[in-house]
Amino acid sequence: MPLRVHYGFADWLLFPVMYHVVRYRRKMVDKNLALAFPEKSKAERRHIARAFYHQFCDTIVETIYGYRCSDEELRERVVFDHMDEVNRLVDAAGGGIFMLAHFGNWEWMASIQQWLTEGVKELNVYRKLKNKSMDRLMLALRAKRGGACVEKQRILREMIRYRAEKQPVTIGLLSDQKPRPEVTRTWVNFLHQETGFLDGGEVLGKKFGYPVFYLYITRTERGYYHVDMRTLAAKPQQTTEGEITKAYAQVLEQNIQAQPALWLWTHNRFKYRKNAM
Repeated sequence: MPLRVHYGFADWLLFPVMYHVVRYRRKMVDKNLALAFPEKSKAERRHIARAFYHQFCDTIVETIYGYRCSDEELRERVVFDHMDEVNRLVDAAGGGIFMLAHFGNWEWMASIQQWLTEGVKELNVYRKLKNKSMDRLMLALRAKRGGACVEKQRILREMIRYRAEKQPVTIGLLSDQKPRPEVTRTWVNFLHQETGFLDGGEVLGKKFGYPVFYLYITRTERGYYHVDMRTLAAKPQQTTEGEITKAYAQVLEQNIQAQPALWLWTHNRFKYRKNAM
């Protein structure tokens, strides 16, 4: 089916059910928006919430559609900028770290494999789902464009194996999940909240000497995304502890403030506090 048919399903069935009937995590979204944007009125935050649920529904149908669409079409729908610089740094170091967030259509970002130098393998770190059918579906969707999914617990071993085989790799990390306070090493003032951040991208970048990038996503129109590849650290070993993670948090906040409806507000991002350690 054409994508416009999928959007019709999202507009006339999925959104009303999710927003009005089931009210999927509405309280959590409202709470998060109130914490992140205290300067905005309730009406403004309500507008962002509605726009977010529309985007969330679009992400669902776009992901399904993306499994069948051609590489050529997806290359037009997701454009990665500054890839010459990215490929230059990745080729020189033998790998790279791509840090991104649950922002826009994060599932389509796996198509970056098409923009990499030939021979470079894209590995996407993921957390195995409890539902086996959904887990198989997500693996198939994310591996569609030639990349591979690797469970979080196995990524270090896989990176060591690829390096031993002299196979250049890039690692895709969704880095906006909430870490537990007892393992959090980097806290940042993020959207007016003292927030803990995962530092896996920084740790891996330093360990392997891989440059670290952030995928700054902009939705240019419905079904089209522009990705500005921003270098967080060309030589991560020369950075101080926490510097890369803090840089990631800062640019993510800028990304959210520019298009707030595109972030995944349904997750409990601000659950933990630094003083809870």
